[in-house]
Amino acid sequence: MPLPGLALAQSSDASAETASNASTLDRVTVTGSLIPQTDIETYAPVTTITAEDIQARGFTSVADVLQQASISTGGVQGGQTSASFTQGAEAVSMFSLDPGYTKYLINGRPMANYPALYNGSDVFNNVSGIPVDLVERIEILPGGQSSLYGSDAIAGVINVILKDRVDGPSLAIRGGTYTEGGGNSFRASFADGFEAADGRLNVLYGLQYETRNAIWGYQRDLTDSYNTDGYSAPIASRDFLVYGYTDIANQGLGNFGYVFADPANCANVEGLFGGNEGFQSRPGSGDYCGTFVSPGYRTLRNAKDSGQFYTNIEFDLNDNHQLYAQYLFSHEEVDYATGSNYTWWGTGSKWGYYYDPDLDGLVNLQRAFAPEDIGGNGYDEITNQDRTNSYMVSFGAKGFFGEGWDYDIGATRTQYRLKEHSWVRFADPINDWFQENVLGPQLGVDPYYGAYPVFSPDYAAFYQPISPEDFASFTGFVNNSSKTWDNMLRAAVTNAALFGLPGGDAGLAVVVEGGNQGWDYSPDYRLLPDVAGIWGTTAVSGGGHRTRYAVTSELRLPLWDPLTVTLSGRYDEFDAYGNTVDKPTYSVGIEYRPIDSLLFRGKYGTAFRAPTLSDTFQGPSGYYSTATDYWACFDQEGFAPGETDDCSFDSTQYFGTQEGNAELEPIEADVWNAGVVWAPTNNFSLAVDYYSWDIRNEVDTQSTDQLLLQEYRCRSGQEDINSASCQQALEWVGRGPTGLLSTVYTPKVNVAQQTLEAATVTVNYMLDIGRYGSLRFNGNYTNMLSHFVQPLPTDDKIDLLRDPYYMWIYDAYAKTRADASVAWDISNWTTTLYVNRIGSTPNYLAYSAGSYDYEVNGAEAGTWAPYITYNASVNWRATDDIQFSLLVNNVLNKMPDDQASNYPGTSSTPYNNYLYNVYGRSLMAEMRFQF
Repeated sequence: MPLPGLALAQSSDASAETASNASTLDRVTVTGSLIPQTDIETYAPVTTITAEDIQARGFTSVADVLQQASISTGGVQGGQTSASFTQGAEAVSMFSLDPGYTKYLINGRPMANYPALYNGSDVFNNVSGIPVDLVERIEILPGGQSSLYGSDAIAGVINVILKDRVDGPSLAIRGGTYTEGGGNSFRASFADGFEAADGRLNVLYGLQYETRNAIWGYQRDLTDSYNTDGYSAPIASRDFLVYGYTDIANQGLGNFGYVFADPANCANVEGLFGGNEGFQSRPGSGDYCGTFVSPGYRTLRNAKDSGQFYTNIEFDLNDNHQLYAQYLFSHEEVDYATGSNYTWWGTGSKWGYYYDPDLDGLVNLQRAFAPEDIGGNGYDEITNQDRTNSYMVSFGAKGFFGEGWDYDIGATRTQYRLKEHSWVRFADPINDWFQENVLGPQLGVDPYYGAYPVFSPDYAAFYQPISPEDFASFTGFVNNSSKTWDNMLRAAVTNAALFGLPGGDAGLAVVVEGGNQGWDYSPDYRLLPDVAGIWGTTAVSGGGHRTRYAVTSELRLPLWDPLTVTLSGRYDEFDAYGNTVDKPTYSVGIEYRPIDSLLFRGKYGTAFRAPTLSDTFQGPSGYYSTATDYWACFDQEGFAPGETDDCSFDSTQYFGTQEGNAELEPIEADVWNAGVVWAPTNNFSLAVDYYSWDIRNEVDTQSTDQLLLQEYRCRSGQEDINSASCQQALEWVGRGPTGLLSTVYTPKVNVAQQTLEAATVTVNYMLDIGRYGSLRFNGNYTNMLSHFVQPLPTDDKIDLLRDPYYMWIYDAYAKTRADASVAWDISNWTTTLYVNRIGSTPNYLAYSAGSYDYEVNGAEAGTWAPYITYNASVNWRATDDIQFSLLVNNVLNKMPDDQASNYPGTSSTPYNNYLYNVYGRSLMAEMRFQF
C-alpha cells in the first residue's frame, strides 16, 4: 500500500500538500524501476532535486547541481586543471569512483558520451550542455544498477528529466558577477507550449542562451603568482634557463646545475610579463631570468557561450495510444588558456641535450613565452576553444492494450561532435627558428658519447624578447575533430497489476533493446606520436563501432502486506567486428514495512562496464612522466630494487605511449545496499542507507614500475632473457644512446580491483509556523566508510582512507560530504539558505610525504579542516506573473587560502584544485516572467 508518511523520504524538498495527498498518487515510473507504481519510497533510494531546488539554492548549471551533491565525494578535472585532456568539459565523481562509472540519462534515455577522453584514456559524460532552466527535476539513484540500465551503471544512475508541460509562455533572465573579478555571466531562457487538434496535440518548446567570461589566475590573490605563503621561499619561473652537466672532462656527470650565460644580466628582457621579468636565483641550482607572476596567465574558469533548444511533442491517436517525439540540441563554445607553464620551448624535445665546447657540457635551453612575445592581448590571443554540437532525438508510440498492459516502442539517436581548436608550437619551425637565431649550425657530435649535437650558441640572442611576428611564424592552431553516436531501438511492455498476491498486485516489465554505437577521434595528423609535427604535445587517435543488444525484465512481488520482493535481470551483448563481449546481470530488492511509517529496504545485485570503444580502439597516446630506472640504478651505480633512494636515476623522465586493447573483458562488480526510511508524520522523514561495492577486472594501463622491474630481472639474468615475457619487456622499454631510459609502452589491460563502502543520510522536515509562514529543511550526508584499491593482482591492497598519497592519486576525494538547506516561505516571499560541507582531506605535505608524520619549516603533514560554503537567495513573487530573485553564492567569500602554507614556494596552484575552487563570492539577479 502507498505510504503517506514516506512521500517526503528522499525528495530534496516537497510541500505538505504533496505529502498529504500521497495516498492518491497515480502510478508513475521513477528511476530505479521499470514498473509504474504509487509508492514513492521503494528498495531503490532515489533522491530528487526539483527545478525549484535548483533555482533557490543558487545552482548555475546541471554540473553545479551534481558536483555539489553530497554523493559527489571525488575530485575531478575541469576548468581549473590546466592542460588536462578535457579542460573544457564538466565531470562528476559519485562516491569517488571514475566519472565513467555513472550512467547518465535524459528523460530516461542514455546520454551521448563526450568524444574526448577523461585523463586521456577514459570515456565519460560531459554534463555541461543540459539547459538547466528547462529541467523539471533530477533523480539520483546510487549503487549498482546494471540489471536495469546496463553498462556503466556501477556507481549509480543520474536521470535528468526535462519539462513536458508549461502553463503559458515564460521568460527568465539572469545576470551575475564575482566580487573578486571575472566570470561575468548572462543567461536567458524562454519556454512555451500549445495545444491543437481538440487538445490531442501538445507541444512544448524551449530555448536557453548563456554567455560567461573567464576567470584568470591574475584575478585571484592565491593564483596570481608563485606561492608567497608557503613553507619555503617563493621561486620564480625559469623563463630563460640554461641547465645541464658542465666540466665533464674533470667531473663527468657529477656537476649538474644552472648556467647563467646572459651578458646583460636579464636587462634586455625586463619588460616581459608586464615589467616583472628579472634576475633570479634558485638555491642549490643557480641563476636565471624569471618572474613570480607568470602563474596568473591561465584561466581558472572557462569562458563559455552556449545555446540549447528542446521540444517535446505528444499526439493522442485515441484514448489508448499516443505518438511522441523529443529533440534536444546543444551548442557550446568553451575557451580556456593553459598558461605559461605550458607555453614554452626547449632543446630537450628534439636533441635531448646538446654539447657546448665552451662549457665542456651537455646542456639544454628552456624559454617561456611572455604576453609581450605573443602580442595583441597576450595570452587571450592563444586561448584554446572546444566547440561542441550534440543532439538527442527520440520518437515512438506508447499506450495501453489488453488487460492492464502498457507499451512503449521508440527509437533514439544521440550524437556528440567536438572540434578542439588548440594552440600549438609547430615542431620544425620552432626548432629551426631557435637554431637559426640562437644555437647556430651543428658543429658535429659530442666527444664523449658520439650522440649529441654540438652547438656554440649566441646566448646574448637567447636572452632577448621575440617579436609577435616571429612568434606567429612558429605557432598557430590545429583542429581536432571527434564524435560519438548511439542508435537505439527499444520496446517495453509493463503490467503493474499482472496478478494478485497477498500484499497487492504483482508487476512485470520486459524491455528489448538493439542498436549500434560508435566513437571516432581524429586529431590533426601532426599531433600523432609517430609524426611528431607539434612541439611538446601529442594526441589520442582511434575509432570504431559496434552493435549491441539487451533484454531486461523486472518482476515486482508483494508477497504479503509488509513484504515486497523485486527481481530484475538483464543480458547485454556487444559485437565489435566479430569480437563479442556479453554479460548477464541481476538484482534482488526487498522492501519490508512493519508499520506504515517505517520501511526497511535492501538490494543485492551485479553490475558491469563493457570495454569502452576507446579502451578497445584507442590508438597510441603519448605522455611524459617519471619512474625509477631500476636497470640503470643497478648497472651504473650498483643499487638494487628497494635500495634506490640515493640512486641518480630514481626519478627518470621518459616518454610513455599507451593504446587500446581489443581483448579486454568487462569490468565486473558485486553491489548491495541496505537501509531504513522512517516517516512518522507527513512533514518529516529520515532515510539511512549503506552501500557496498566489490569491483573487479578494472581496466588500467600496464604498470610502468612493474614493467621496469621485469626488464631489470631480465637484463640482470634473474629471468631468461630469451623468454617471451622478457622479450616483450625489452620491446616495451626503450633506451637512448647512453643506455638511459627514454620510452615506455603501456597498453590497457584488465588488472585492477577495488572495494568500497559508503553510508548516506537524508532528512526532510517541514514546519508550519502559522502567520509567519513555513520552514522547509533538507539535509544530505555521505560518509566513505572504507575504500581499498589493488592496482595489480600481485600488489597489496591500498587503504585510500588512511594513505594520504594514494587518496590524492585516486581523485583527491573527501571522506565525508554534506549539504543542507532551509527555506522560509511567507506570503509572496521565499528565502533559502544552502550550506555545503566538504569534510577533512589530507593536506599537501601528507600527500607528498605519503605520511601524516612529517614536518618541514614549521608546516606539518595532516588534514585540512572541513570546508564550508553558504549560498543564499531571496525570491519575491511580485505578481502572479512576475518573480524577482537575488542570489548570493559563497556568501562569506570562502576560498582555500589557508592551504597555501602547506605548499612550497615553487607551487603555482597552492590548493587542491580537484576538489576546491578560488572563484569566491558571486552575485546574481534574476527575473522570471509568465506571459
